[in-house]
Amino acid sequence: MFGPRLSLRTNKATFFVEGLGGGTRLSSPNLTTDVSKAAAGGAGVEFWLTKHIAWRVAEADYLYQTHPAQDLGRTGTFNGLRLRSGLVFGLGSLEQAVTPTASCSVQPSEVMVGEPLTATVSGNKFNPKHTVTYSWSGNGVTGKGAAASIDTANAAPGSYTVTATVTDPKEKKNNEASCSANYTVKPLPPKNPPAMTCSASPSSVQAGASVTVSCACSSPDGVTVSVESWTSTMGSVSASGSTGTFHARGVRPGLITIGATCKDSRGLTAQASTQVNVENPPPPVVNKELEARLALHSVYFPTAQPAEKNPNAGLVVSQEQTLTTLATDFAKYREARPDARLTLAGHADTRGSAPYNQALSERRVARVKSFLVGHGVPEASIETQALGDQHNLTAAEVKASVEQNPDLTQEERARVLRNIKVIIWASNRRVDITLNAAGQTETSVRQYPFNAADSLTLIGGREAAKKAPAAKKPVKKQ
Repeated sequence: MFGPRLSLRTNKATFFVEGLGGGTRLSSPNLTTDVSKAAAGGAGVEFWLTKHIAWRVAEADYLYQTHPAQDLGRTGTFNGLRLRSGLVFGLGSLEQAVTPTASCSVQPSEVMVGEPLTATVSGNKFNPKHTVTYSWSGNGVTGKGAAASIDTANAAPGSYTVTATVTDPKEKKNNEASCSANYTVKPLPPKNPPAMTCSASPSSVQAGASVTVSCACSSPDGVTVSVESWTSTMGSVSASGSTGTFHARGVRPGLITIGATCKDSRGLTAQASTQVNVENPPPPVVNKELEARLALHSVYFPTAQPAEKNPNAGLVVSQEQTLTTLATDFAKYREARPDARLTLAGHADTRGSAPYNQALSERRVARVKSFLVGHGVPEASIETQALGDQHNLTAAEVKASVEQNPDLTQEERARVLRNIKVIIWASNRRVDITLNAAGQTETSVRQYPFNAADSLTLIGGREAAKKAPAAKKPVKKQ
């Protein structure tokens, strides 16, 4: 018999129904052999034991057939139920060919130029017992496995595609699947450095004053900026944000550069600076009366004084008074001009030998210096020179000094000039004093103190100061 069979197949079982038609042959010792029509219909179920062997658990068919029974004089009908069970062997395959697939993705899907990406691929419906291989193609893609890296450092802004192919080398057919994924490379935002300017107000100050410095900073790209790292070539800066204060305490006069750094949120920087002119303070006001009183006078010594055995002697009373007044006035003068200095230059007359006169002039400047220091003059503000019998006053210079001395009467001036040689010696036994202050130089007046009470001691002749003339007795009227 032949006919259709309708089956419902699963991975584990097959359910079927069938309808058959054909013929049957009936043979019996008591009957004549006969071939006639037949039909069958039924259903069954099979369970798959292996890929090619199934166990038919049960098959039930209804059978219908007719045979003419000539020997009986009529036609016979046969109806019956057929039950079958057993093993079914399949020579083909119940499996259908499956096409493998692949899916791709890129994370992130949008990046800036230079930022990395990662592409991944997943294969589907490949034989899990086989090892598959991966290949990639695309701009800047590197990788041999299920994941690949994408380098966008040299990529132009735009859209890109990366493709992956998954292959099962052990399969001969349906062993490959490909997929693609898209990503976008966006252009980098502009990275311009910030712009910065600084200014000082005022731009010129005196030493010790303060200046306000303002720095303006902005980013052409509109990012956040801050001002920091203030500097100055001298002095100090205290700052808060974009405003600083420059302190010129202890700063020498001249141009001072103050600067700062502007930094944006991306780390880009810019520097700017400005200059402040630090000026000398105005010269202190010097008391004119003090300045007039600070007329320097040379200091004179008696012959051969001070002696080598007694270097702290040699100053007569009148010369000590001159130095005492000088020390007092010089101390007040230094309050207005603290840079003032004194230079002492010692001399000796020509009667001694050069070595003797040199040593004598050294003792004289040392004596004057020690006296001034003892009366409050800072030692650091005194310089000394020992000139011996060099640079002595000439006879003409001494004579002119005597003739211009307002303290001498005509009679005294004539008497001095008659003894000019002794006066020349006395005029050269001296220490000259020079005042130096703020570019100003004043040298002592080298005029012998004829009006001093002890001038004869210095000269070696005059006894004492002039005596007042005696009062005339009144004339009695007769």
